[in-house]
Amino acid sequence: MNSASNRSIPELVSDAFAQLAKLLGNEIELAKAEMMDKLAQVGRAGAMIGAGAVIMIPALVMLLFAVAAGLMHAGLSDPVAYLITGVGAAAISGGLIAIGINRLSGDALTPSMTLEQVQRDKVAVKEMVR
Repeated sequence: MNSASNRSIPELVSDAFAQLAKLLGNEIELAKAEMMDKLAQVGRAGAMIGAGAVIMIPALVMLLFAVAAGLMHAGLSDPVAYLITGVGAAAISGGLIAIGINRLSGDALTPSMTLEQVQRDKVAVKEMVR
């Protein structure tokens, strides 16, 4: 192999492209690893939400019946007490769903490490070309 000062331009260009291909391969591997981590995070979060919902449903039903019974003892008719209780529960559940959707937004799941590394590599490649 020739020393670095005696290498021809085609050899230098070939080496540069080989390094660029290796860099690109490394970036793809990093992106894959980070996305797998993010998918696992989403899976674990979904499992916890599902388990919590299954356990919480019977307790919530009992609490809603208790609220409706309290409203009935306060003098409201049965249908009105159930309606007020149902509307209140629907409003609370809507708020919780909105919060959950926001936590699964694109920003929370963006592969930030990969994007930062691609930006650093972009700068390095520009320096290499100069």
